[in-house]
Amino acid sequence: MPTNVSPEFKKAQTAFRRAREPDERLALLKEMLRLIPKHKGTEHLQSDIKSKIKDLTDELQGPKKSGGRSGPPTSFRPEGAAQIALVGPPNSGKSALHARLTGSHSTSQPYPFATQFPHPGMFPHEDAAFQLIDLPSISSQHPIPWIANTLQTAEGALLVVDLSQPGTVERLMEVCELLAAKRVYFHATWPRDGAIQVSDDDEDMFATRIPTLLVANKSDLLTDPEGELEVLEELSGVDFPTLAVSAETGDGLDNLGEWLFEHLGVVRVYTKIPGEPPDRSKPFTIRHGDTVLSVAEQVHRDVARDLKFARVWGAESFEGQQVGRDHALIDGDVIELHV
Repeated sequence: MPTNVSPEFKKAQTAFRRAREPDERLALLKEMLRLIPKHKGTEHLQSDIKSKIKDLTDELQGPKKSGGRSGPPTSFRPEGAAQIALVGPPNSGKSALHARLTGSHSTSQPYPFATQFPHPGMFPHEDAAFQLIDLPSISSQHPIPWIANTLQTAEGALLVVDLSQPGTVERLMEVCELLAAKRVYFHATWPRDGAIQVSDDDEDMFATRIPTLLVANKSDLLTDPEGELEVLEELSGVDFPTLAVSAETGDGLDNLGEWLFEHLGVVRVYTKIPGEPPDRSKPFTIRHGDTVLSVAEQVHRDVARDLKFARVWGAESFEGQQVGRDHALIDGDVIELHV
């Protein structure tokens, strides 16, 4: 990473890492390319930025018209409270877990590599939902050239393993190593736990660093799932938060939605029109510490641009309190936007 980049470049770089929408990421990449110092020391970084701009431009334009058939999509625009990737070695039960949580028809077979392409589905929790992406199994026997691009927009990963299988430690470490070779890294730190720490010496602005929950599937086949998880962590050296579940019986799955809500810092906000009751059919979801402006941007960019103030009803506000665009919201707040 060059040492003489400007504060403006670093600001755009930080915003790029946080951005999830492809058009926003593209705009920030172009801003970074404009701001980066043009000298020999930044040539590789300039090349990386240009390559990412091309990839995102192609993605936004959609498949090119031709006589050939294009395959299924390998990346998805984030929806719901967060986009969560289901990752793991062969036969860990990812697809069965995806089907149980989302009601999808994700392919689940007792042989490896049944899932060939990413499969999205919505996992409901209370009055919101997470977008779960079921991914093909990660193994040196089945290289996936596009996997890093698919994981770029994920806000978290469920790293699914089957502790009832022999060789689970080796398969888990292989998954981590294969993804690291593609600049994808699992981390134990989730947004509510603090920022992921990356040293300046190891800085890679296009690396994908994903908060990760280690999910031990098929817990119904184990006599002591928690104890087996401890042994797995000790032998593999990983230190992710863990959860034992069973896609077959549903054991442990009741805890998953609440766990994701808490550790992602999901905040549900409801809107209302002046003189009308609030619309509680579908909340806007933001993150802990986000503001009125964050909701206005989700409603419409013109609303965010023209926003003058908002009124808030909630546990930490008096009824109809007038607030500015920088007012931080909490879970369950009702807001009325005035432009």
